[in-house]
Amino acid sequence: MSDAKPKGGQMRLIVMGQQAFGKDALAKILEAGKDEVVAVYCAPDKEGKPVDPLKEFALEQGLPVFQPANFKDEAVLEQLRAHDADLMVMAYVIIFVPEAARDIPKLGSICFHPSILPLHRGPSAVNWPIIWGSTKSGFSWFYPTDGLDEGDLLLTWECEIGPDDTVIDLYFKKIYPAGVDSVLEVCDLFRSGNPPRMPQDESKATYESWCRKKDAEINWQKPAAEVYNLIRGTNPAPGAWTTWNGEQVQIYDSRRAEGEGSPGEVVSVSEDGVTVQAAGGRILVKRVRPQGAGKIQAAEWAAQAGIAAGAKLGA
Repeated sequence: MSDAKPKGGQMRLIVMGQQAFGKDALAKILEAGKDEVVAVYCAPDKEGKPVDPLKEFALEQGLPVFQPANFKDEAVLEQLRAHDADLMVMAYVIIFVPEAARDIPKLGSICFHPSILPLHRGPSAVNWPIIWGSTKSGFSWFYPTDGLDEGDLLLTWECEIGPDDTVIDLYFKKIYPAGVDSVLEVCDLFRSGNPPRMPQDESKATYESWCRKKDAEINWQKPAAEVYNLIRGTNPAPGAWTTWNGEQVQIYDSRRAEGEGSPGEVVSVSEDGVTVQAAGGRILVKRVRPQGAGKIQAAEWAAQAGIAAGAKLGA
């Protein structure tokens, strides 16, 4: 890697990523027309899975696509060198890319992360701030190192987490569109020849692993605010869940309600949904997914399962 400024202002870019975010970031770069995309890298195909949207779009645009399984392989590194790239833009990358690969472009690599680093390093950075009851989140572009999400920052962007925001609201309505738009600002900063480089404050760093099903089990003994945050922070995935008659039911759309009672008890069933008691408050459950079925309105589930006031959910 060198600090050489791209000649004539135009850069030769490698775009690395996957899924819809990678696709839309690539589309934004191509639409702007300021830089040349010389190669696209995405995850290897998985048998029985749909073609990655980034791969599909790149091929439609006539761009060369590469899907190495291991970026430590010398042949892969040689291929990266052959692109003679100025910068590698890493948009939604969940595979490890070592320094030997990241430093091949003249200006190195820059990576997107959907939190305000150093907060929420790790793979489920959109879920955890909601689960923890945070009131803000955002995204970062940073210079990746071999440490997970630990590199210096190029830029950060903040947004509010509303009191009823789910993962859908926070990511798809706020972070995602602003993140895609920011890829052009990122390229402009490198094109300027003096992109910012700000160390992360390690004293504020947090790390959380994947938010998985085991993390999404509802404990109705906990305060209603915590239960509500867990439901919001796992909607749509992995889906908060509880049990009824030994079967799991996932809870999606919900609202806070007031009232005291026995935690886990169904307080009422109405057209609006099923109201369940937690500690110090209640949760109006509006949409669920019963075990082995699709998502349905909670009132419909209650009618099918024979749930009425006085029923007890959870262990």
